Amino acid sequence: MIRNLAASLITHERVKTTLPKARNLRPFVEKLVTLSKEATVHRRRLVQSRLGDKTAAKKLFEVIGPRFKGRPGGYLRILKMAKRRLGDGGEQAIIEFVERTPKQEAAPAAPAAEAKAPAKKKAGKAGAGA
Repeated sequence: MIRNLAASLITHERVKTTLPKARNLRPFVEKLVTLSKEATVHRRRLVQSRLGDKTAAKKLFEVIGPRFKGRPGGYLRILKMAKRRLGDGGEQAIIEFVERTPKQEAAPAAPAAEAKAPAKKKAGKAGAGA
């Protein structure tokens, strides 16, 4: 269960779960991040054997490890939620990385689409006015 939760956390960089699971997950993932700071074959194999998910291990070494290269520890934060879980009333928490990846793919795509749209409108107005 911890391996799957760790893979989800690495993939999505933020996971909502119960407080005891988040507290148990934190040291497991922080050790993986510490291993991923240096991309050697030995460390990749260690992370892969502990994590069990190739795509999450790849993201860990390509994105998350280099991001925390200068940080000595404390890569995750646990935020307690006020609302309790429906059913058993368990405490909920959000566990996330301290520094998150900015969404760069959505930002450049939007201005490119907006730049094309006014150009078409100007051409249409010029044709209508002439």
